[in-house]
Amino acid sequence: MEEAEGLKLLGAGIAAGLGMLGPGIGIGILGAGAMNAIGRNPEASSAIQTNMILAIAFAEAIGIYALVAAIMLMLVA
Repeated sequence: MEEAEGLKLLGAGIAAGLGMLGPGIGIGILGAGAMNAIGRNPEASSAIQTNMILAIAFAEAIGIYALVAAIMLMLVA
């Protein structure tokens, strides 16, 4: 019984880690792209920042879905 509990927690940890890896990389790429765009066109910085924050929120939502899935895996009997 103890081994099954350990494997369940291991699966939840792997699901959370891999599920949050993509959004983390995506947010980094979004931030770098936004800073590059603002450097090229400083007059459009407010529009660029608005779109960047919106895209980051969508990417963050995917990470939250992975977290919820990992919590569900931990709570399964």
